[in-house]
Amino acid sequence: MEQEQTRLRRAPVERFAGMEHVYDLAEIAAQLRAEPHPATDGHRQMTIAHHGSVALVLFDFEAHSQLVNHVADGLVTIHVLAGHVQVKTSEGDQELGAGTLLVLSPGVAHDLHANVPSQVLLTVHMQPTT
Repeated sequence: MEQEQTRLRRAPVERFAGMEHVYDLAEIAAQLRAEPHPATDGHRQMTIAHHGSVALVLFDFEAHSQLVNHVADGLVTIHVLAGHVQVKTSEGDQELGAGTLLVLSPGVAHDLHANVPSQVLLTVHMQPTT
């Protein structure tokens, strides 16, 4: 019961319930920014959808924040909704502005830096295990 009182957001089982969902990404980002706790490494995130092997995660980055050494065993898309981010991979650096989408193959390690406040929708499609 104690955990329910300190929960900042609805439980995932509630957020993911149902067969159809409409998300106002700008509103979700505003809610993330308004949370009273300090951001972790300059960002807040919320998984907005998770079904089977696919997860969609909305990130709200403060200026000068980062995600370092990220890697997923699945196809990753990084869709910049607002702001500007730099993504570094072994292939090089990508400068991504609002409306830009980067697709990374499974297993590609990447660092993401936001020098200005930014919102990013990250999608991961995990590879089936055999």
